[in-house]
Amino acid sequence: MHQRTLFIITLISLAALLACGRAEAPATPTVEPFTFMAGYKPQASLPFVGVYVAQERGFFAEEGLDVTIEHTAGHGEHLQLLVAGKVDVTTQDAAVLLKRRADPGLPLVSLALIGQRGQQAYVALADTGLSSLQDWRGRRIGFKGTPPPDLPALLDVAGLTQEDVELINVGFDPRVLTQGLVDVHPVYNSNEPYLLQKWGYELVQWEAADYGIPTLGLAYVTTPDVIAQKPEQLERFLRAALRGIAYAGEHPDEAVDIVMRYAGPETDPDHMRFMLETEWGDAQVEGHPVGWQTAEQWQALADTLLKYGALAAPVDVNEAFTNQFFNLVTYPSQETRIF
Repeated sequence: MHQRTLFIITLISLAALLACGRAEAPATPTVEPFTFMAGYKPQASLPFVGVYVAQERGFFAEEGLDVTIEHTAGHGEHLQLLVAGKVDVTTQDAAVLLKRRADPGLPLVSLALIGQRGQQAYVALADTGLSSLQDWRGRRIGFKGTPPPDLPALLDVAGLTQEDVELINVGFDPRVLTQGLVDVHPVYNSNEPYLLQKWGYELVQWEAADYGIPTLGLAYVTTPDVIAQKPEQLERFLRAALRGIAYAGEHPDEAVDIVMRYAGPETDPDHMRFMLETEWGDAQVEGHPVGWQTAEQWQALADTLLKYGALAAPVDVNEAFTNQFFNLVTYPSQETRIF
């Protein structure tokens, strides 16, 4: 064979091999944008922690998501932005979710219920001698804004009415309790108790769930529009966020360090650890993974809210939550279960 002909054949063969190599090269994975807005400032609230950890440990990246994490000051704008399509997922207290569905009719849907107990509690200083709900008779009971439904529910348990106590509208500063302006103060059980104990006060604490009153906490929340438009992204987001929560439960020190990257050096890391541990405990239900939710839970809460005048109208709880993504994430197979 002529030397020139052999050279040409060699070039053609080499070009064919290169072409095959290009054809078989793996495609660059598509990274899709996704926006999460926490329902308050950066802190160690468990649904926030799940997202922070998923971001910092690369769980979102593994799911092909480029997640933007935003925060709100806590004035309800996160729900408006969610409904307006500016946010894909946010967080919201279950009772508030039902209230906003009833009025003004916001189409909010829980993807996973992280808090299996309500966040609210009531505390008194131990040296006041209050030890039971019956001891509230004749006492000054604080509330924030408007009396929440668990307050009259607790009074019912004690055999009391609102006329048997003095209700006082207080702010968010727990020093009103230490200054003797109220005898019983409303708190978020993962927040103010830490401050009061840090200041040297021993507390007596009451939580409605301990008396059989239905309460629920924070959930990951979206809308029917996002569910219709981004079902695969929601599944991947939830898988990574729940994985982040599980990781935080196994590595709390690292989780607090990650929270501090978002909360800033002015934040007390011990306070964040207290919040994380408290909310981790409130997320547990024996025999069920974190995020578990049922129609029975939501209906019991809705009935309680309606009974005590906290709902403007009855709501269909089956439209207020979905396990569509939670079941895919948590139980796809025994080998790939997160928990």
